[in-house]
Amino acid sequence: MKTRFEVTGMACAACSARVQRTVEKLPGVRSCAVNLLKNDMTADYDEAVVTAEQIAAAVTAAGYGATPEAPPKPAETPREESAPTPAERAREAFRGLLRRFVWSVVFAAPLFYLSMGRMMGWPLPDCLAGAGSAGVYALTAFLLAAPVAVINGRTFRVGFGTLLRGAPNMDSLVALGAGASLVYGVCALYGIAWALGVDDGATAKRLAGELYFDGAAMILTLITLGKCLEARAKGRTTAALGALAALAPKTARVRRGGAEVEIPAAEVAVGDVLIIKAGEQVPADGTVIEGAGAVDESALTGESLPVDKAPGDRVIGATVNRSGWFAMRAEQVGRGTALAQIIRLVDEATSSKAPIAKLADRVAGVFVPAVIVVAAVTCVVWLACGAGLAFALTMAVSVLVVSCPCALGLATPTAIMVGTGRGAANGILIKSAEALETAHGIDVAVLDKTGTVTQGKPTVTDVLPAPGVDEARLWQVAAALERRSEHPLAQAVTEEAARRGVAESPVEDFGQVPGRGLRGKVAGVPCLAGNPALLAENNVYGAVPEETLTRLAEAGKTPLCFAADGAWLGVIAVADAVKPTSAEAIAALRRMGVETVMLTGDNRRTAEAIRAQVGADRVIAEALPQDKEREIRELQAQGKTVAMVGDGVNDAPALARADVGIAIGAGTDVAIESADIVLMRGDLRDVAAAIALSRATLRNIKENLFWAFFYNAIGIPVAAGCFYAAFGLRLSPMLAALAMSLSSVFVVSNALRLRRWRPAR
Repeated sequence: MKTRFEVTGMACAACSARVQRTVEKLPGVRSCAVNLLKNDMTADYDEAVVTAEQIAAAVTAAGYGATPEAPPKPAETPREESAPTPAERAREAFRGLLRRFVWSVVFAAPLFYLSMGRMMGWPLPDCLAGAGSAGVYALTAFLLAAPVAVINGRTFRVGFGTLLRGAPNMDSLVALGAGASLVYGVCALYGIAWALGVDDGATAKRLAGELYFDGAAMILTLITLGKCLEARAKGRTTAALGALAALAPKTARVRRGGAEVEIPAAEVAVGDVLIIKAGEQVPADGTVIEGAGAVDESALTGESLPVDKAPGDRVIGATVNRSGWFAMRAEQVGRGTALAQIIRLVDEATSSKAPIAKLADRVAGVFVPAVIVVAAVTCVVWLACGAGLAFALTMAVSVLVVSCPCALGLATPTAIMVGTGRGAANGILIKSAEALETAHGIDVAVLDKTGTVTQGKPTVTDVLPAPGVDEARLWQVAAALERRSEHPLAQAVTEEAARRGVAESPVEDFGQVPGRGLRGKVAGVPCLAGNPALLAENNVYGAVPEETLTRLAEAGKTPLCFAADGAWLGVIAVADAVKPTSAEAIAALRRMGVETVMLTGDNRRTAEAIRAQVGADRVIAEALPQDKEREIRELQAQGKTVAMVGDGVNDAPALARADVGIAIGAGTDVAIESADIVLMRGDLRDVAAAIALSRATLRNIKENLFWAFFYNAIGIPVAAGCFYAAFGLRLSPMLAALAMSLSSVFVVSNALRLRRWRPAR
């Protein structure tokens, strides 16, 4: 069973690593993925061995909070009010941190001016800067620093709490650094009081320059500023998910008791008849039963052109009726709607963990304890080298506050969040972070033909009457016989005949000839409809020219031959037309270095004709469903990373076998369920777009991880004073705190660049 938990109290990658280790140690837990960005966790476990309550209790015992998500209500119930979105939670966190920062500045700013004023000779009252002012200055500095420490008390509570439990995190580093500065300042304050008591003004003046209250206050203030900026950026990374949730309409017009009543959209139930006027949103998924309209589905599919809807057509909730009026019957509400499922897919993808994140997770698990050891060693080494306690302590504090485990923890989830959000906004639904990462390395794209490369519905392409035969006569016989057949090719002829307004003629003695076609009497005249073999077997006068049959076959068309009273009437060619964008999509894949293989159950001649039209690299014809899955395995055995693109039930085994299964959104539920990526528009160009998005996201993740490792690899040695003896280079605790704060902001801001991604068209 998989359950999602909301986790509270996490501050950095060390926290998420601690939570993950705690849960994975529990018996019955198969896997656990913790998302620092969203403050949630998904656990896959055997509920016969361990319960959600026990998992939550284990997380609580580790020093954090965990609340299991309530089970979803059935799709048939009215839509419930949704819980706060990740974006809303991020905004609330931002507001709280902003208040903390403002109040910190109220006290830290005058303290900074006071401490710098004594050193730089800025204007200050004599009681704070004049001779004998050391005591007043020290007490004033303490009284300004103490409120900053209280305002940011959570940092000390969480930091020392996790430290005592043996699982230190980022707050532990800040708490140790700021706490050490405060304790040293208090000791110096007592020293000043003692020196003044024995009339030792020189000692009092020296100690007044080593208070470090300003350093502690500025560390806490700058760290809070960094968290504030980080929370704001996090809110922007989750904006795509919030935008999807915001699409849901707030009200609905329902027909009840013969009258139209406006109710909250959350109260719509299955079976309700909804009235949708021009400019209004569709409140639920359902079917049009009356009227007509042009519906804008761009918010869900990315398709800009409105789609005409008439009785019998499906409509999707949260789309907009641009013109017309129609009534619809609600069939899916609440969590059952397409919008709710899209939100769920995107949410699950952002909660999953990409394989590339494993290195950062391993580092994060030991990062904070290692930094504490480095800080302690730094202090000891400088003392051993003859430096004073104040200098050694300053170096150790700088090491503690410059280290940034947050950047490690945010490097992957921020990019995944923005990348999957951009995909959803463009009709590309990515089900997991693993699929998003794997897609970047696709070598071969295997394309099902019917419904993927082609329209999936046969249509009439050519009408070729025999010499001396009127086309109306050909259509009379064709329409009469084919209307009585259920074959897809017959349906294409019937639909074209209806479009042309061909009148229906009576048919007698109708029958089917297995593997050949149809026979019957039309208006009393014996007629035939089928393949050339049927006409040959019945000695029809005037055989169909071989060059005509060859030309049609090479173009991927199926010839239907017709005869009346023993004479050939003509040929109507039927084909599953290629989608207008298929050739463009395959060309885009080739430019990306992806080999394209068309896989179909059709005969080889037809398959080759379609391949030539769209420009695929090669074709595998006459393939059964089990053959498709075997072909995928054979490609993988050659070391290829394979994507399978399909839309039918017969594609499901191949979709599941492929490294990345890509389902056309207009396809069957089985195909969509088996796939890793769903293309809402059914546009083959979105295959290339999905791969391009994967490559852009992975490039962004690598940039973030490089920065996270590079920053810490450079920042910690500089803060420890490794370059001080040779170059005089050192880092004050205040600058270290600012650098640490901006490091996390840089990672999140870099991920936000993905918001500019657009599919190439």
